[in-house]
Amino acid sequence: MFPAHSKHSTARRLSLVTSAAATAVLLTAGVAAAHVEVESDKAQALAENVEISFDAESESDTAGITRIQVSLPQGIAPADVTYGEGPEGWKFTAADDGYAVQGPAVPVGQNASYSIVVRQLPDAEELAFKTLQTYADGSTDRWIELDSNGQNPAPVLKLKAAAPGAKPMSPSPTEAASASPTPTAEATTPSPSPTAQAEEKDDDGGLSAGAWVGVGLAVVVVAGGAVYLVRRRNTPSA
Repeated sequence: MFPAHSKHSTARRLSLVTSAAATAVLLTAGVAAAHVEVESDKAQALAENVEISFDAESESDTAGITRIQVSLPQGIAPADVTYGEGPEGWKFTAADDGYAVQGPAVPVGQNASYSIVVRQLPDAEELAFKTLQTYADGSTDRWIELDSNGQNPAPVLKLKAAAPGAKPMSPSPTEAASASPTPTAEATTPSPSPTAQAEEKDDDGGLSAGAWVGVGLAVVVVAGGAVYLVRRRNTPSA
């Protein structure tokens, strides 16, 4: 038999260990739960004009979310994305590899929800949208890991298989323009003007207008000299 005080001490220690373990579990669950949710009613490969909704959960107790920057998955060009809706006062800006939505800070502790519209989803099984979530105090949550078991997983949209007969659309005008080759120097060099062509011909061996004038004057001088000699020869001497 253990003394009464020994039983109480053991019970107290067990209670403290249990409380500490429970606190650790709650803290771990809180970190794992905070992330960016993504969903769509048309989550299907090759679907067109698809609205995708995002819900960025707040992790800060002191600052509101002010900016969300996203790197688009392969198969979606920035030119194919338009803004749907979001927090009041927020604006959409396209980037080289994705886009950003930003504006006045949402209330502290409140999630930032917004949506985009994609011209057409690629033929894929899932789409990962790597996200940087910035707060008014400058801190940033980096939801960029592709491993679903990571501490900072990127939001991933699962897609159903493409509908029968669905085909990829032609590139958007902006995307097609950026993909077109740059004109070569030969194509961009202007052709010489008619005047320049005439001068070039003169330089290659033809006579210019000035040269022809000189030739004419020489002919006149020679002819005049010949007439003078003939007249002098026919004039009787004194």
